Amino acid sequence: MSARGPVAQGIEQQPSKLKVAGSNPAGVANNSKSARSAHSIALTIVAKYVANLLSPMPAASYIRGMKRAQHGSYIFQRPGSENWYVKVRSGGKRIEKSLGTSDRRKAEIIALEKYIPQHKQRLLDARPRLEAIRYLLEPGEHTTDQGERIIATERDLIYLDAGGKLLKTVPNGPAQTLVNPPLGPEFDVSKINKIIKDPPAINADDAIIETYLSDRGIEGYDRNEAIAVWRLYKDLIGKPIKDATRDDGRLLAKHFKEKKNKRATVVKKMGWLRAAVEMAIDDNKLKFNPFKNVVPEGDDEQERLPLNDAEMKACKRNLDDKLTPSDQLLFRLLACTGMRLSEAFEIDGELKEKGVRHVIVGSKTEASRRRVPLPSAALPFLPKKITGHMFGEDTRDNHRAASKRLNRFLNDCGIDEPGKVVHSLRHRMKDRLRICECPIEIQYELLGHEKKTVASGYGAGSPVTILKKWLDKANAA
Repeated sequence: MSARGPVAQGIEQQPSKLKVAGSNPAGVANNSKSARSAHSIALTIVAKYVANLLSPMPAASYIRGMKRAQHGSYIFQRPGSENWYVKVRSGGKRIEKSLGTSDRRKAEIIALEKYIPQHKQRLLDARPRLEAIRYLLEPGEHTTDQGERIIATERDLIYLDAGGKLLKTVPNGPAQTLVNPPLGPEFDVSKINKIIKDPPAINADDAIIETYLSDRGIEGYDRNEAIAVWRLYKDLIGKPIKDATRDDGRLLAKHFKEKKNKRATVVKKMGWLRAAVEMAIDDNKLKFNPFKNVVPEGDDEQERLPLNDAEMKACKRNLDDKLTPSDQLLFRLLACTGMRLSEAFEIDGELKEKGVRHVIVGSKTEASRRRVPLPSAALPFLPKKITGHMFGEDTRDNHRAASKRLNRFLNDCGIDEPGKVVHSLRHRMKDRLRICECPIEIQYELLGHEKKTVASGYGAGSPVTILKKWLDKANAA
């Protein structure tokens, strides 16, 4: 195919349309006036031919008499219509849209508001550009055309020959990739390849954050939040971490507080940077942590209130109609055990002690790690044996989604009092344990409060039979 494309080819295939009356195929010189006339006529014919290819309406039928758009203009009027039209090009095609008005000024405003910004955005999106990628190669094993093996980790690319001998180790990103590469012989791919193979090095502070996130296996929502906090620090403070002071950390925390975040949320957001710097200090890369102890003390959390008996009855009446089977089981398990919603997602199997089925949950703190017996009230709804995750993968995104669904369920049941949320089921169980005079040590072992409840050796703590007895008693109270 000719490099000039299908339009040029189409013109060549129909030479009769390009012949000009009075032209001299023998090459005899014409006078300048007739030459200019022939040139003008030829250009008009070519222009009409190209327009006919690009427009659903024959160009010859409306070129004459049309209020033609001036060079650089984007609106015009068709013959027989008082309305103005906007013209844009997309995907190699000419697109014409009616602006629904005969007033030129209004037409310009409509075009600028409705069509031109989107058109320009499409043009920008289609431009060649470099985008950041986390890895040069996705973690795993790869093979080159030369038979070399590449073991890709989150940090490195390890090159091995066919016999398994180490050839070299290079960083596995971060890097850049080319999006929408331009086409044509004038495009020098080698220059882009060099950019991709040799991306600009990230600075030391970026590396500290990335090292922490990779080492801790932080993904999904948490990774995005941590990166957003780090970017905000760079925009707001702009200092290298080694030069930052605790006042800079306090300024960042103040920014989050002014955005109406609760103190616990501010602590969590600042915690990403604090933890990353702590790791860098342990690695002797930094000496001071400007993000440590910078959130003022205070308690602005909404008090969580337990659900009362009437509200629990309303929930039970609506379980089947308003929740999926999975969310029904999740709600029942939270209500019967008092465990945190995130802890329910940790369950991926069960154990037995003296015939009592139980699970181990609690990764929030060392003191929250504990054995939770499966109460009699929940057994009819549970599988005969738990052999995997019952509510989806244990990710923060799944926790948040489930929390939203269950809180929406409470609202649908008419429970909209401030402080009454899905976490209220945990507070209700705490109250039920108090009502049945459960010893405080057993309460700690069941709910995971304040003290370590599962020691390093299996079987430490109260027997599961005792724990189940009190949990069943609380559910019957």
